[in-house]
Amino acid sequence: MTPTIAVLGASGFVGSRLLEVFHLSGFATVRPIVRNYSSLARLARFNLDWRVADACDQDALQTAFKGCDAVVNLVVADADIIVKNAILSYEAAQAAGVKRLVFMSSASVHGQAPSPGTDEASPLHTNHRFAYNNAKVRAELALAKSRRKGDVELVILRPAIVYGPRSRWIVDIADQLLCGNAYLVNGGLGVCNSIYVDNLIEAIQLALSVPSVDREIFLVGDNESVNWYQFYSLIGSSLGCDPARISRVATPCFGSSLLDTFETVRTSKPVQALLPSVPPVLKQAAKGAIKAVSAKPKPSPWQLPKSISPIITEEMTQLQSCVFKLPSSKAQLSLGYSANISFLEGMKRSIGWLEFAGYPVISCQ
Repeated sequence: MTPTIAVLGASGFVGSRLLEVFHLSGFATVRPIVRNYSSLARLARFNLDWRVADACDQDALQTAFKGCDAVVNLVVADADIIVKNAILSYEAAQAAGVKRLVFMSSASVHGQAPSPGTDEASPLHTNHRFAYNNAKVRAELALAKSRRKGDVELVILRPAIVYGPRSRWIVDIADQLLCGNAYLVNGGLGVCNSIYVDNLIEAIQLALSVPSVDREIFLVGDNESVNWYQFYSLIGSSLGCDPARISRVATPCFGSSLLDTFETVRTSKPVQALLPSVPPVLKQAAKGAIKAVSAKPKPSPWQLPKSISPIITEEMTQLQSCVFKLPSSKAQLSLGYSANISFLEGMKRSIGWLEFAGYPVISCQ
């Protein structure tokens, strides 16, 4: 019997592709769940049993999940919503009688440049420099706690760089290459822990269907080990941009900003214990004040034009400084995960989409 699967975050990059694959392959009857009607624009070409529900409204989620065998949570949001939605989605699934929840976490729970030897059993912490990383860790911990008290089976996936047609990794890098402000840290020799979107869809399908994987966590990625130079050069060459002309930068040092310090304090255990008693208006005021103080002043419109230069970010610097390919061996052994789409084929499809979208592609690799 074909299962009915609810998909939270169905209008996003991964969600929309998952709906296409599941619906067209007949793997499942899919129920897209989005936060507003405008999010249905791309999904409307399929006759699907879509629902509108706020990701943080447990009653609405419960109603949307009713009659579903499983839920895939692909919600993309800020740090607070990631954790809150993770908890509420499990509780709603429990109340709706759902059998299994597949939660899309991230390999960033191990940091942007994980230490050699990192795997699913490596200890987690919430002292990362980026709020997103800490939120995914807290979401995983909260889900594990909910599972200990509930009946809904839980499977967690941890992909890293998810690329493919319409992906921000493809679009943003193409834009940077065409504008001349792309850059490679230390020559781009760092490991790019990539996973083509259809390989991730394969992992999700297996996480939904393979028995005896309740409470398991899986790192998933492409089979090949590739570096960031290869990732950039394939896109650049297809656009007529000489990879040798991409700016090379040494690893820069980044200090802690006021916003970083605020986030570290806010996510500490003592402060988290006190937050429920703080009025929401004060929380918002504090966040707004910190962001206002931390914000860079807007450039004057009367300044003379400056030459284009890369905007080097700490996150991208850490990603490009990675020296370790995260293993998919556990997923291969327990799920039967194979990552059938090669890196080169995934990039070929992605570049083909760039051409379809109007980018000046001169060749598809």
